[in-house]
Amino acid sequence: MKSILNEEAYQEIKGRIEQLSETSEKGWGKMTVGQMVWHCQYPLKLAIKNTPNTSKGNWFVKTFFKKSLYNDKPWRKNLPTAPQLKAKEAKDFSVEHEILKTLVDDFYAVRDREEWYPHPAFGPFTKEQWGQVQYKHLDHHLKQFGV
Repeated sequence: MKSILNEEAYQEIKGRIEQLSETSEKGWGKMTVGQMVWHCQYPLKLAIKNTPNTSKGNWFVKTFFKKSLYNDKPWRKNLPTAPQLKAKEAKDFSVEHEILKTLVDDFYAVRDREEWYPHPAFGPFTKEQWGQVQYKHLDHHLKQFGV
């Protein structure tokens, strides 16, 4: 499984994000391209911030979905999105696109960090799993918009 903590996968994701444009058309789902680049920011912010959390997460989610976050099997189209990650209004693509590119760089910049706090919903990840889940999430949505 690719990880954006790896130079090659990081460069690949950056190049694909760069290919997005205001006119990129979705292959599935309800989000616009602006909403998608906004949506992709949260998981990166969560990992970069790397703060302790007291959430126990959802045992069902951890038991049945966590491993799918960092394995090689692609996610199916139209998976449900957590309510807090749904864009309820239009997003300015150019602004959100720049933020996403910066966050990908910021995530890669912390690749040598030793301590990674657990995800609030999915619990502990190794450093490599954090990189894999970031790659897989971005890959899923970039494919959604044809890049």
